[in-house]
Amino acid sequence: MAEDKKTRERLVDLRAAGDADLDAVVFAARKRIYQFRKDRLSKPQENVKVVKNSRKEIARVLTIKRERELATGE
Repeated sequence: MAEDKKTRERLVDLRAAGDADLDAVVFAARKRIYQFRKDRLSKPQENVKVVKNSRKEIARVLTIKRERELATGE
């Protein structure tokens, strides 16, 4: 239940952010995925959910951007 609250708060923050900030979030998430995959080859990883969580965050941001695009197009 606490996880849902964090996710809702994160969504409110993302919706309030500008397009440049959303692009930065996507870039950072993609960089985390890349770094995880690169580091995985040399040492064991503690947080193996990095890829899953980062992909979800990317999806959330892209969904928000698409909603904005559709809202301005109507």
